[in-house]
Amino acid sequence: MTSIVFMGTPEFSVPILQGLIEQYTVIGVVTQPDRPAGRKQQMQMSPIKQLALQHNIPVLQPEKLRRPEAIAELKQWQPDVYVVAAFGQILPQSVLDIPVYGSINVHASLLPRWRGAAPIQAVIRAGDAETGVTIMKMDAGLDTGPMLKKRAIPIAPDETGASLHDKLSLLGAELLMETLPGYLDGTILPQPQPETGITFAPQVKKEEGNIDWSQDAVVIEHLIRAFTPWPGTFTFFKGQQLKILNGSVLTGSADPGKVVKLRDSIAVGTGAGLLKLGTIQLAGRKAMKVEEFVKGQADFTAATFVLS
Repeated sequence: MTSIVFMGTPEFSVPILQGLIEQYTVIGVVTQPDRPAGRKQQMQMSPIKQLALQHNIPVLQPEKLRRPEAIAELKQWQPDVYVVAAFGQILPQSVLDIPVYGSINVHASLLPRWRGAAPIQAVIRAGDAETGVTIMKMDAGLDTGPMLKKRAIPIAPDETGASLHDKLSLLGAELLMETLPGYLDGTILPQPQPETGITFAPQVKKEEGNIDWSQDAVVIEHLIRAFTPWPGTFTFFKGQQLKILNGSVLTGSADPGKVVKLRDSIAVGTGAGLLKLGTIQLAGRKAMKVEEFVKGQADFTAATFVLS
């Protein structure tokens, strides 16, 4: 029976590990160390660690995988193959060389487009028509290894980072289960990635959610959907952060950042077009429809948003 060490951390990885547990022998799991989370900053296990412990699978949580003690422990496990999905660290060659069959990665884009840490947000932000999952054999580069199989899905007009995350997580689990047997028996061979069409999706920073109203309304609407639920998009009203939870594009014009009241909606001027506001949330308050918000903030429709 093929022995597998799984490397992953967030919720995205859970269906993938679950599928492996059901069909293979998972002898160990590597995940990020427990981190403080929530308002009380209590230490929290990753979703992958929680799943591993439920199945009595040994867990390794190195701060840096390249440290000698982490590599020594991985060697003791003697795995046939690593399966990696959103682990959160780059695997050095010394780690990649350990398994008999190398390391397989479940990547949430159609490589070579959107290599990197945040392909789900990047693909919505860019307005791509489709995305998908690539199963690849890893090398020491950043998502540069040869591909085994990939599958595309369309991106819905109202797709958010959250909804696409869930779709690609399930697709990744399904495609891995289809690919792994053929890879292990040699009937599915790695194919090099194309040398054209390469793009990068670096880790998203929270400050990127600060809306630049000089951009086109279409660009801003893409950003709002891409950054749902994290890091979210926001602007400032009376010196307080105002989250823009959803919106839509309207024809028309107003000065960038200028709030305008239309016949049946409230919108904001942008570099091109208007962004109709949907649900918003002022810091320390509950989320509400903009029409309800205005009832308690009469001067809102005279506001002009600017970058902080």
